Amino acid sequence: MATAPSIPTWYAGLAKPGWNPPNWVFGPVWSALYLSMAVAAWLVWRQAGWAGAARPLGLFGAQLVLNVLWSILFFGLHRPDLAFGEILILWAFILATLVLFWRWSKAAGLLLVPYLAWVTFASVLNFAVWRLNA
Repeated sequence: MATAPSIPTWYAGLAKPGWNPPNWVFGPVWSALYLSMAVAAWLVWRQAGWAGAARPLGLFGAQLVLNVLWSILFFGLHRPDLAFGEILILWAFILATLVLFWRWSKAAGLLLVPYLAWVTFASVLNFAVWRLNA
């Protein structure tokens, strides 16, 4: 909801680095990442249920909230500066989630590696957009 209205207007008018992916890339990438994240969480949940895996699943939920918050800060509020600080926190939460998931299921941990890689790339892109438009 925060992202779509800003893409053809505010986001389209921003200066972006030459290595910025075309807009059509983001939808398929995020769809694949959300699918792999869901499977990873399911693998951990399947091992011990909600009560048994409360810590890793709680951390997973927290990083999902941070993921949504980034979109609100960047696209909704048009604040790449705040979004950059927030995405660094998101990155740390994803890494912590990956580590805890790995302890429950190596497959679950591996399924979060592309997500961490993409958010690493998104962090650098966020920083570049912020600096180019400051």
